[in-house]
Amino acid sequence: MALAYGHLSTYPPTQCGLATFAAALNHHIAASAPDSRSRVVRVLGDTEPRMGAGGRRGVAHEMEPGGARAAAAVLDRCDVIVVQHEYGIYSGQDGDDVLAVLDRVRVPVVVVLHTVLTAPTPHQREVLEQVVDRAAAVVTLSLSAQQRLLAGYAVRRPESVVVIPHGAVLTDRSDRIARGGRRPLVLTWGLLSPGKGIEWGISALRELRDLRPRYLVAGQTHPKVLARDGEAYRRGLRERAAAEGVANLVEFSSGYLSAGALASLVSRADVVLLPYDSTEQVTSGVLAEALAAGRPVVATAFPHAAELLADGVGLLVPRHDAAAIASALRRVLTEPGLAGELADRATAAAAGTGWPAVAASYHSLACDVVAARTGVPA
Repeated sequence: MALAYGHLSTYPPTQCGLATFAAALNHHIAASAPDSRSRVVRVLGDTEPRMGAGGRRGVAHEMEPGGARAAAAVLDRCDVIVVQHEYGIYSGQDGDDVLAVLDRVRVPVVVVLHTVLTAPTPHQREVLEQVVDRAAAVVTLSLSAQQRLLAGYAVRRPESVVVIPHGAVLTDRSDRIARGGRRPLVLTWGLLSPGKGIEWGISALRELRDLRPRYLVAGQTHPKVLARDGEAYRRGLRERAAAEGVANLVEFSSGYLSAGALASLVSRADVVLLPYDSTEQVTSGVLAEALAAGRPVVATAFPHAAELLADGVGLLVPRHDAAAIASALRRVLTEPGLAGELADRATAAAAGTGWPAVAASYHSLACDVVAARTGVPA
C-alpha cells in the first residue's frame, strides 16, 4: 500500500539521537515503500536555529513552541502520522504541547516511545497516557519498555502496543578493522551530559595502565546541557582524568560525526563502554549500533542493556563501580577468544535490527492502522 507519511519529531540539522532516528526511519521507509511519500514537521526548541525557506532539506514545516495548529494542518494532509515521543522535545509542561497536535489531527497516528519512566510525576504519567490513548498504534523499542508501559500505566488497548527494535546499520565482518600492534581502543560515544557515567570509565583506567588503552569519548555536549552549563561537565571529566593520573589515556572528540565517520570509528573499537548511571533507559541507539557493528560491549545494567546483553551477548557491570568496569574491560582486552565470542554474539543479537527490516515493519504497521481506519484491506 502506498502511503503519505507525516513525521513529527526533532530532525536534522538538529543533532540528537531522536532526530537521527527519525531521519533514518523516514529514509528507509521511502526505500522499502518507494511509492510512498512523506512530509516532515520538524520540532524546534526555544534555542533551536530555524532553517528558513529553502533550507529545510526535506522538512515541510518547522513547529515552534505554541505552533500546534499549523503543524497539525500539515500533518493532517497525510494518510498516517508517525510521532516520536520524548518529554523533552516538545514545549509545555513535560512536553504536553504534543497533545494539542494530536487533538487536532484526524488521520491515524503511530507513536514511538523513547522513554517510559518507572516513577513518573503525576503530570508525566497523565501526558504519556493521553499520548498513548490518542494513538492507533504504539511502538516501544524494547520488550522492557513495553512491559513497563503495560504494567505501570493505564493503557486502554494493550493490543495496540508493539515492539519494533531500534534500527541500526549492520556491519559486514569484512568491514571490521583488526587492532594489529596499536593500543587497544575503548570507545564511548553519543551526546555528552551528566548521567552518562563517563567518570566511572575514567576511574577504571587506573587499573588498566599496564594495557595503555585509549579511552575515546566521542560526541558533542548535549545542546540543552551546553545552553545551561556550557562545557562544565566536559571540563570536569578532564580534571577527573588528571586527578586520577590517567589523562594520557583519555581523549575527547567533540566534533560532529557523519554516519560514515561514526561507522568507521566504531569498527576500530576493541570494546564499546556504556557506563550509564541511568536505571530508566529503555532504549539506547548507541547500544543498538554497537551490536550491529559486531563490537564487544561492556555496559551497566540499564534496562535496554540488561535485555540485549543477556545470555552472554555482552558484559554487564554494576553502576558506579569503576573496579567492575576495569575488570570487565581487562577480560575483553586480554582473555583469549573472549572478544571474538562477544563479537559473534553481538552480530547474532543484532540480526533483524537493520534499518531496512525495521522500516518494513513500520510500513506494515502503518498499512494496518490505515486499513483499520478506512476499511480498505492493506
